[in-house]
Amino acid sequence: MSSGHNQPPLWPESWPPGGHDTALTLLQMRHLADLTRQDIPSLLQDPFLGTRAIVSSFGAESVVLLHYVSRILPGVDVIFLDTGMHFPETLEYRATLAERLDINIVDIHPERALRDEVDPKGTLHLRDPDACCRVRKTFPLQDALAGYDSWISGRKRFQSDTRAALPVLERDGRRIKLNPLAHWSAEEITAYQKRHDLPPHPLQSRGYRSIGCACCTRPVAEGEDPRAGRWPQMPDKVECGIHLGPDGRFHRSKSSGVTE
Repeated sequence: MSSGHNQPPLWPESWPPGGHDTALTLLQMRHLADLTRQDIPSLLQDPFLGTRAIVSSFGAESVVLLHYVSRILPGVDVIFLDTGMHFPETLEYRATLAERLDINIVDIHPERALRDEVDPKGTLHLRDPDACCRVRKTFPLQDALAGYDSWISGRKRFQSDTRAALPVLERDGRRIKLNPLAHWSAEEITAYQKRHDLPPHPLQSRGYRSIGCACCTRPVAEGEDPRAGRWPQMPDKVECGIHLGPDGRFHRSKSSGVTE
């Protein structure tokens, strides 16, 4: 851990909309001098980040992030968005990793009243996948993160064109968001998993390379983009929405509970 970094998080003062982001600048200077000098472990340990948690879907590559971070932050909270639509294999995998890794899983569920109002038959994903993601993922995550100053994501640049310029440090509203594996390649992910003998997701052997809810995930063919199997009923959809940040883009509506 870097020494002398005992300042409390400066969220209200360091993030005026349109102003200079003091928090990101300080963290960048301390731990990410340039691409050849990136001290990710010291970044993750920096007290300036305040309270922090990993957000994980326990998908295809999740075990690498969980293992890597938990060795640096033992007992770290891991927020799992239990949408009610996960593959049984994902829930089994979650249980396996909970026993093997030094993590504290925090299960988060959609708000029941809102879910029952807008998706009483569990078919919202068929007619409006974006709304389904907001009800089952985006809103619950925003609520779950209320007690944290920073959160950690497993996104990587190689995963898609929309993530090609992904930074290690970014903003998610008033919170700091970290992507510690942003610069890792697919080969490095595979090598790390093999080196530490980490169990793969059970569905990977069946062609699933990016794994979300069962109703919106299919296997991918050889040569296809790894995320091509997500939301096959909506080809233009590439993200579930939790990575957009609580920046005013999504709002709860009193009438529908989904958007306004």
